[in-house]
Parts: sequence; structure tokens; C-alpha cells
Amino acid sequence: MKDFMDKDFLLGTETARHLYHDYAAAMPLVDYHCHIPPREIYEDRRFNDLAEVWLGGQGPDGAYFGDHYKWRLMRSNGVSEDYVSGSKPGFQRFMKFAETLEMAIGNPMYHWCNLELRQFFGYDKPLTTQTAQECWDFCNDKLRNDPDLTARGIIKKANVAMIGTTDDPIDTLEWHEKIAADPSIEVKVCPSFRPDKAVNINKPGFADYIGKLADSVGKESLTSARQVCDTLVERLEFFERRGCRASDHGLDYVPFRPCTMEQADAAFRKAMAGEALTLEEVEGYQTTVLLCLGRAYHRLDIVMQLHYSCLRNMNERMFAKMGADTGFDMIAQNTCGGAVAQFLSALDATGECPKTILYSLNPADNEQLGTLLGCFQSDEIPGKIQHGSAWWFNDTKSGMQAQLRSLANLGLLGNFVGMLTDSRSFLSYARHDYFRRILCELIGGWVENGEYPCHEASLKKIVEGICYENAARYFGL
Repeated sequence: MKDFMDKDFLLGTETARHLYHDYAAAMPLVDYHCHIPPREIYEDRRFNDLAEVWLGGQGPDGAYFGDHYKWRLMRSNGVSEDYVSGSKPGFQRFMKFAETLEMAIGNPMYHWCNLELRQFFGYDKPLTTQTAQECWDFCNDKLRNDPDLTARGIIKKANVAMIGTTDDPIDTLEWHEKIAADPSIEVKVCPSFRPDKAVNINKPGFADYIGKLADSVGKESLTSARQVCDTLVERLEFFERRGCRASDHGLDYVPFRPCTMEQADAAFRKAMAGEALTLEEVEGYQTTVLLCLGRAYHRLDIVMQLHYSCLRNMNERMFAKMGADTGFDMIAQNTCGGAVAQFLSALDATGECPKTILYSLNPADNEQLGTLLGCFQSDEIPGKIQHGSAWWFNDTKSGMQAQLRSLANLGLLGNFVGMLTDSRSFLSYARHDYFRRILCELIGGWVENGEYPCHEASLKKIVEGICYENAARYFGL
């Protein structure tokens, strides 16, 4: 029997161990998509205890924040919401989580949490109800006193080279500006452009948001889809001047329904007047805005990320109580692969298709995405169109293996830009280590099985490329 999570965790062959320890482990991290607040990096936040850093809760503004992966697990264990996201004392909440984690055999959270305890705190016992008090005391002492366990210290300890935050077009980016002006902050922190609220013409709050978008550029109002497009591009250029390397779109599905600008304007006016729109009007407006932004991304050399096939906020009662991003989302089954291809083809037709990373939350789309990539590659950069890393509900061991195998089968795995955290927790950088072990085990198995030669220079290039070099090149670091 192997020891629990020893130094060779998940590394079952000699080649896998060699690739991980000699190449993968030491590479810097490019966490090009996450939800870390840049303010906390600038202010070098220090966390009070493990409940705060792991479970979060309700902030002073009434909004909920935290790791909804953990919240979902606790709810599945029958834990009252007072302990999940509420105001119960920290240790009581932590104990409820420890009770939950003990039951999470086979869930990636079990591995992630124990990796975080080892990597950042040096606590090497499994978290159980028996060890919870000891773990709480040991880790909290470090959180409060260890100079390397502030927000910046955690980033440095994890060897992070670049962080791509997620930012609304109306954001002033003041914290990014302060970070860039502070020579003591070594990591590159780049804003990412997330214009969902301006695209989702069919969602509640659209008209109010358009008013805020107008305010962000000093206008009283925006009166047409054309003005929305122009304003978004103006804000994108503002982001680009402050180091933006990527955009991100969280779409229910990717639409493609070209229409005239006049038709998009008419749909916009109806939405602003509170009138109901037809599906054709919604998708026509969305397609118009997305095409406009796609061309701007290409001109400014900004990577376009498309996340889709998620059904969000499915528990209406809890959404009304807690809002979005609190753990009530699920996988959708869409048939929009053809629309994704048509969208990229329309941009490609004028030579304006940007570097693009595609993520479907539905793992059944892996092979479809793998074949789509090859339709739009170019000599601009190796792997211009990417199949994004296993996302959200798929960043399990089997989900990562499936995405890697699919990409290897249908594309060029060696050009993959690798892992990201997509997380709101500073400790989540351990997920990169989890991914790297799975990657090296997969490649090592192919070598040991005689499916790829044991050619040192090639293996080194592939592993270091996927762990760091490809992303550094792709995002222009």
C-alpha cells in the first residue's frame, strides 16, 4: 500500500516521477483565469483563520463570497446553511467542513484541500474529525504569524508568474494600477475583460447596467447597439493599456445569428424600454456585440475565452436569498458547436479571428471541440485556438485525463496552455500541482508503454511547455 499523498502522489511509473520532479514541479505558474480580488493582492491581505480562507461567508455589503465547491459538498452532507456560508463561529464551520471532507472519497476537493494544507502550511496529516482541532490550531497560528502566509506570500510560495483576474468593463482598475506601480509586487497581475452584463440583453438588470456602462465613459446614456459596441471597445482599450491579456465570456451557449446593425439597434431599444424580445432579436444583438469584440480582441492581441454550457442559479429560492456564484449551477446540454465554428469563421473571413480558448462545461463536447480547433489554426502562433483545461465540474482527476486524452487524440497536446484555477481562493494554486501530477502520469504511461519514445529533450519540452512556457508565449509574458 502506498503512503497517503506522499511525494510521488499520483505518479505510478518511474518516467512519470522523473517528468514531474525534474521538470514540472519547479515551473512557474501562469494562472491566466481566476476570480481573485486584486485589492487583496495590493493590500496583502492576512486571513484570520482557516474558515475565512476556505469557506468565506457574507461580506459587510451583504454579498456572499467563498469557495462554492466546498459549499456544495457541505450541503450534500446535510450541513445547515448557517455553517456553510453563514455566521456560525469559525471553528464550528471548519469542523462541519472536516466532517464533510472525510466523506468525500473520490472527490477532487479531498485531494485539493490536503494538498493545500501540505503545500502552504506544512501540515501533513489527513484532515479528519480527529485531527481537525490540531489542524485548526496549527494552521491558524501560521496564518496569523507567518510572514509568508499573506496574500502576496502565498502567491510567491506557489511560484506564480502571472494572475489573470476577472473584471467588469466598468471597473476603474484602480487596484491594478496600484499593483503595477508597486515594485515590491513581483507577480504580474493582469485584468481580464468580462463583458457578460452588456451581452446578456435578455437577463434582468440589463438596462441598469447599460446606464453604468455609459457612466464609465462619461456619457449620459447609450441609445443604440452601435454605441454599446463602441463603448465596450473604448473600455477594452482602457483595459489593454493597463495590461489586459485576455477577455472572458460566460455564456449560457454561444449564439450565431448575424443581423444588421439596424436590427440590433431595434432589439436594444426594446430591451431598454422593458419590452420582451424574441429569441431572434436576443441572438442577433448578442452576435453583433460578440463579433465586434472579437475583432477588437484580434487588433489588440487579447485572448478571447468562451465559457459555455452552464445552467446557472437553478435553485430559485437560494438564488433569491444568496445571489449568483453561490453553488447552485449545473451542466447544460447544448448543441451550439456549429455556432461556435460559424462565429470563428465569420471572424476568420476578414482575418480578425483572435487567439481563442474554448471551454464547454459539458464533457460530452470534448471531441467536438478537439475537431473544431483544427479548422481555425494559423501560423500566427502554435495552438492559436485552444481546448481549455477541464473546467469547473470537470476539473476532477478523470475529467482532466479525459480533456488531455481528447486533445492529444485530435490536436497537439504539446502546444496546450495548461491549467488555471478559476478560483476565488489564494490557496487554490495547489490545483496546478494536482494537474501537473496527472499530466506527468499520463505522459509517463505512454512512454512506459512504448507509445512515445523516451527522448529526453522532447519530453522536457512538452512537459515544461504545458506547465508554463506555452502559456507564457500565448499571453505575451
